[in-house]
Amino acid sequence: SQEKKLGDALKITAYVFSRGLLVCTALVNCVSWLLQNVTLGNFWQTTWLKFYNLFEGDEWTIFLLGAALVPALAFWGFNGILLVADVTGKPTFITRYRIQLGKNDPVDTKKLLQAIYTALVNQFLISLPMLVPMFHIMKWWGNTFSKELPTFQWFLVELSVFTVIEEILFYYTHRLVHHPVLYKHIHKKHHEWTAPIGVVSIYAHPVEHILSNTLPVMAGPMVMGSHIVSISAWFSIALVTTSISHCGYHLPFLPSPEFHDFHHLKFNQCYGVLGVLDYLHGTDSVFRQTKAFERHKVLLGLTPLSESIPEAPKKAE
Repeated sequence: SQEKKLGDALKITAYVFSRGLLVCTALVNCVSWLLQNVTLGNFWQTTWLKFYNLFEGDEWTIFLLGAALVPALAFWGFNGILLVADVTGKPTFITRYRIQLGKNDPVDTKKLLQAIYTALVNQFLISLPMLVPMFHIMKWWGNTFSKELPTFQWFLVELSVFTVIEEILFYYTHRLVHHPVLYKHIHKKHHEWTAPIGVVSIYAHPVEHILSNTLPVMAGPMVMGSHIVSISAWFSIALVTTSISHCGYHLPFLPSPEFHDFHHLKFNQCYGVLGVLDYLHGTDSVFRQTKAFERHKVLLGLTPLSESIPEAPKKAE
């Protein structure tokens, strides 16, 4: 029944958030304790004040660096490593974890250059101008450029809200662009890659980039009136996470990309990010019957899941 599905979906959501929060809390508390004792002071607060004073409180410059430059460096830094593996097939430590075996081995150079060009256009000609109205909305809130950083506990609350808002907005806008009327003219571009790579995460039609890629990520901080440091961290996390979802490699100790990779393979399954709304709406029913679903977990060892949970051999015709 739908009520049972809703209950199960809420349980899955609670499990994902609680596990993520516990890991993040333990990790950051350890790092913060270490830094606190080594520097004999409030490391993060002191660093932020130095950065703030360096630019003499110029809010637009600080916003541009935090909301545009830092996330862009995170995106291209992470994808730069993946691109080396995609183009050269090395190091094997990465390529042995390929999900769709035999695909992009090596990647088509012409398609790759087109993807990089489109990604850069989307970043600089679409995402960057969208930061202008966001900047004024954040100034209206009044605490985005505060000299006092939010507590880590509050950032975790914000991160949870950001994730929920992104999941809802991305799922429904993504399903919208899959409507036959819109798919042909808008979303088909993104699905030119049936075996995606990391940079393809923002390879999209401009309308889709605004509707599905950018607004769902921007909405959370605007709703919460977040500090620029929280915005910078969230944008970076979102870009790296979506790159992992598209990268085509199920790497050890990173979130599983099997869910979204299956979407590129089959088109009509797995529309969301976390998969909660897919479960609620039944848009993961086919995925749940596959080996990819069995592999959809964090790999805690070094043996590729394509080897430990291989596809069933095809029947001879």
